[in-house]
Amino acid sequence: MKESDVSEIIEMALSDHISFSNIKLQHNISEKDVKLLMRQNLKPGSYKAWRKRVAEMGSRREHYK
Repeated sequence: MKESDVSEIIEMALSDHISFSNIKLQHNISEKDVKLLMRQNLKPGSYKAWRKRVAEMGSRREHYK
């Protein structure tokens, strides 16, 4: 995967308004693989904060993450 693709996926994943399904449509990468990519490219604290934010979306999760 190109560095520019990785950067774009990270940017999309960090956005609260782009769902994992949108990322899959554009980059053909699963939710599991997005999480792995984020874990590999973010600092541990940043990754944990991102996962917490994604998990706390509750009922909006099906529309976003």
